[in-house]
Amino acid sequence: MKKYNALVLGLVALSTAAFVGKPSDDPKRKGLDLSGMDLSVSPREDFFLYANGAWLKNTEIPASETGWGSFNILRDENNRHIHEILEVAAKSKAKKGSIEQRVGDFYASGMDTVAIEKRGYEPIKPILAEIDRIKDYKSLLAYSAAHPLEGGGTFLGIGVGADAKNPDAYIVSMRQTGTGLPEKDYYTKDDAATQKVREAYKKYISTLFTLTGTEAAQAQKLAEAILALETKIATSHLGRIEMRNPIAQYNKFATKDFAAKVPNLDLSALLTTLRMKTDTIIVGQPKYYEYLNTMLPNENIETLKAKMKFSVISGASANLSSPFVNANFEYVGKTLNGQKVQQDRWKRLSSQTDGMLGDLLGQLYVAKYFKPESKKRMDELVANLQKVFETRIKGLEWMTEETKQEALKKLHSFTPKIGYPTKWKNYDGVVVKRDDYFGNLKALSKWRYDEMINRLGKPVDKTEWGMTPPTVNAYYSPVRNEIAFPAGILQWPFFDPNADDAFNYGAIGAVIGHEMTHGFDDQGRQYNYMGMLKNWWKKEDADQFKQRAQLVIDQFDGYTVLDNLHVKGQLTLGENLADLGGLSVSYAAFKTYTKQGKSNEKIDGFTPDQRFFLAFAQIWRTKTRDEALRLRVNTDPHSPGEFRTNGPLSNFEPFYEAFGVKPGDKMYRPDDIRAKIW
Repeated sequence: MKKYNALVLGLVALSTAAFVGKPSDDPKRKGLDLSGMDLSVSPREDFFLYANGAWLKNTEIPASETGWGSFNILRDENNRHIHEILEVAAKSKAKKGSIEQRVGDFYASGMDTVAIEKRGYEPIKPILAEIDRIKDYKSLLAYSAAHPLEGGGTFLGIGVGADAKNPDAYIVSMRQTGTGLPEKDYYTKDDAATQKVREAYKKYISTLFTLTGTEAAQAQKLAEAILALETKIATSHLGRIEMRNPIAQYNKFATKDFAAKVPNLDLSALLTTLRMKTDTIIVGQPKYYEYLNTMLPNENIETLKAKMKFSVISGASANLSSPFVNANFEYVGKTLNGQKVQQDRWKRLSSQTDGMLGDLLGQLYVAKYFKPESKKRMDELVANLQKVFETRIKGLEWMTEETKQEALKKLHSFTPKIGYPTKWKNYDGVVVKRDDYFGNLKALSKWRYDEMINRLGKPVDKTEWGMTPPTVNAYYSPVRNEIAFPAGILQWPFFDPNADDAFNYGAIGAVIGHEMTHGFDDQGRQYNYMGMLKNWWKKEDADQFKQRAQLVIDQFDGYTVLDNLHVKGQLTLGENLADLGGLSVSYAAFKTYTKQGKSNEKIDGFTPDQRFFLAFAQIWRTKTRDEALRLRVNTDPHSPGEFRTNGPLSNFEPFYEAFGVKPGDKMYRPDDIRAKIW
C-alpha cells in the first residue's frame, strides 16, 4: 500500500513555537491530530517526531499486536465493524445459501471452540496417513499433484496467473518454494537474532510433531533433518532483491523443453494431474526446479515425507485445537513478530472470514459502512492527480519526448477502482456448515483452486480485485495497469469528507499518488500501457531514471533501524519511489485544484501547506516491536514509518519552504543529492 504528498510555503526562520496550533472547535472535523504532535521538537530536525511525538510517547503497543499506528488503528476499527456484521449474521437464522447464512455460519463454525478442541488434529490425520504411505520420490511427486491443497505445495509452486507479456491471457507458472524461514539469508546468517529465529523454528517443528504423536527425541531429529534440508534448498533460491526484477522472473518455455531439463520431475504428468495441461509455461526461478530434479532422487525419502507432513501440520495449525494454535503463536507471533499475547479469537475469525468469503462479507460491509459521497470525492481526487501527473511528465527535463509519449499513454490507460467490485464472486457450490470449521476451510480452498484452474484458456477478468472491500490498504497492478482503493481505507485518518482539502490531499491524496507512481517505479516502469512486460524506454532515459533512483537507494541505505541494522535501499526502492512521487503529485494537485491550496489562510494555526505535510506525516505514524522491525527490514519492501515520512520530505523543496528548512538542519539534504524524478 502507499501514500504520500506534501509541499507548502513557509516562513524561513520561524521558531518551533511559531508552529503551535490550537484544537478546532468544529466537532465534525477530525482531520489532523494536533494532540499527537510534539512541539518541543523542531520540524526542521525530525518532522516525523514533530508531527507524531506526543502520540509516540503516549501510545503503548497493545500486547496482541506487532505494532501500532494509523493502519493498525483503522484495521482494528474495521475489524469491529466486521465483527458486528458477523455476530448479527450468525444469529439471524437466515435462509440457507444466503449471504448472511454463509458468512454467519462460517464465523460461527470458527468460534465453536468446543467442537474444534474436541476434534484436535483429526481433520488432518487422513492427510498425514496418506503421506506416510509414500514409498519413493516418484510417489511423493504423484501425491503432490493429486493433492495440491494437502501438502502438494511443499515442493511444487505451480499456479495460474496473467501472462506478463500477454496480459489478457492466463498461463501456468512455476515459482520457487520448499523453505519455511522468512528469507533465504535466515539459513546462513550467524548473528544472534537470526540464530534465535532458527532455534525457535526447530522447536516449532518438533513441537508440531510431538503434538501429532511423535516421541520427543524423534521429533527433535526430524526438526534437525528438515532444517538441514531447507538450508540446502535455500541455496537454489533467489533472494528478495533479486526477485524484484520482473524480466529475470519471466522465463517462458515450451512445456516439453523445460520437462526435458527436469526429467526426474515428470512435469507433463504433474501438470496433467494438476489439471494444468499446457504447451507453454513460465518458470520464475528455473534454478530451483533444476535443483529439485537432482535433489529429490538422492534425498532420504523419510526426510522428504517429514518435510511434507510438517508443511501440512504447520499450514493447518492456526485452525486446529489450542495446542497447535499456541505452538504456531509461539513461533510466528512471539519469536518472529514480538507479540506478547494472541489476538482475541473473534478478531482472528473476523479477519479469516474476510479472507475466505471477502466478496460476500464485502457486500454487507459496503452496504453498511461505505458512503456514496466518499466514492464521488475519490473520483475527483483521482482525476485531479492524474491530470497533474500528466503535466509533470510533460515537463520532465530529463526524459525525451519519445519516452514521454509512452509514459502519458500508460498514465491515461490507468483503470481506477474505488470502494468495491462491480461484479461480486458468489462462491457457487460451496456449502458452509455451522458445525464444521475445518471442512468449510477445505471447501473454500478447493473452490479457489478450481476457480484458478478454470481460468486457463479464458481471457483475464479485469473486473477482479486483488483486495477485499474492508481492506485497509491500496494497490497498483502492473499487468492490469490498475490502481485500487478498497472501501476500508477510505476513512479517517486517511480520508475525511468533513476535513479540509489540505488534510485529504496530504493523506489519501498521497496514497493515490503513491499507487500511480508505482506504475513508473523500478518495477512498474517495465510494463507498458497495456500491462505488458515490454521496454518502452529509450536507453538514455532509462539511464537517467536509474541515476536518480540510485540517490534514493543510497539515502535509505543510510537509515539505521536497530543496532547496526539498516534499511535495504534496493529492496525498498519501489515503495520509496512511490512515496516520493505520491507526495510530489498530490501536493501539486492540492496547489492546482483547490481554493485552499492557493491561499495562506491558517486553520488551527497552520498554513494550508503545513497542514498538508502534517497529514502526510500522521498517516505514517507507527510504533513497531523490535522483532517485527527486524523481520520487516529483511523481508518487507516498505521502509519503517519514520523514514517513509522524513525520507521523501527531505527531498522536497516545498516542504523546506513551508517549515523554513535550511543548511545545517537535519531535515536538509544538499540539492545535488536530492532525488527528483516524477
